[in-house]
Amino acid sequence: MREWKKIEGFDFKEILFEEYNHIAKITINRPRYRNAFTPLTVKEMSDAFLYCRECLDIRVVLLTGAGDKAFCSGGDMHVKGRGGYVGGDGVPRLNVLDVQMQIRRLPKPVIAMVNGYAIGGGHVLHVVCDLTIASENAIFGQTGPKVGSFDAGLGASYLARLVGQKKAREIWYLCKQYSAKEAEQMGMVNKVVPFDQLEDECVEWAETMMERSPLALRMMKAGFNAELDGQAGIQELAGDATLLYYTMDEAQEGGRAFLEKRKPDFDKYPKFP
Repeated sequence: MREWKKIEGFDFKEILFEEYNHIAKITINRPRYRNAFTPLTVKEMSDAFLYCRECLDIRVVLLTGAGDKAFCSGGDMHVKGRGGYVGGDGVPRLNVLDVQMQIRRLPKPVIAMVNGYAIGGGHVLHVVCDLTIASENAIFGQTGPKVGSFDAGLGASYLARLVGQKKAREIWYLCKQYSAKEAEQMGMVNKVVPFDQLEDECVEWAETMMERSPLALRMMKAGFNAELDGQAGIQELAGDATLLYYTMDEAQEGGRAFLEKRKPDFDKYPKFP
């Protein structure tokens, strides 16, 4: 029996934050509302993803929802107001957009573990994850134009890269719902498994990735994102390349020469064709 341990140091109210064998699991814990998010839910998710970025022991992250009915059904319409979703401080926010970018910029793989409904903003959350593994009871779809909302950012552009322009427009314009198998066939889901095998499958994929080079995975993630993210994506890829360069003797020579007040000797380092 797999034993997930609560990650200490947080007093989360609307998510669960656990770890097993270097895998973090972030669970939206509002099953009564089909795991719809509020500004507090999103703030807690953001704090958890920041921890996952900084913690060297975490290698892969799973994102899921509590129970067997929903992964996430988007923003909680009960707290939607003018300008966004209103938290306890009375300020309307769309802070889920920040979490979308955290997921894309996290230098570690993120797997969406979709159990039930992935609808609206919850659908976008699974789309921006690196991989999606769904249970057979998963349902995917958009609701935005039906309920006075939309996501013309990654929810449109990246979705179109996954399923094609025509299909992405169908998903947004018609607001239909699709089965897990249909989502897999259109390239939106990597694999569909029975509900009772969902976590095992996700952990197996995570453990396989942990056998791979973490820097290679990081660079591949940045490379996959760079074209779609434009200059911001190129910045991320360049930052990862800089990180790699700083670990090399050639870069260390430059820094040492500066501190030792001498000219650097770069001639001794290879020049590959």
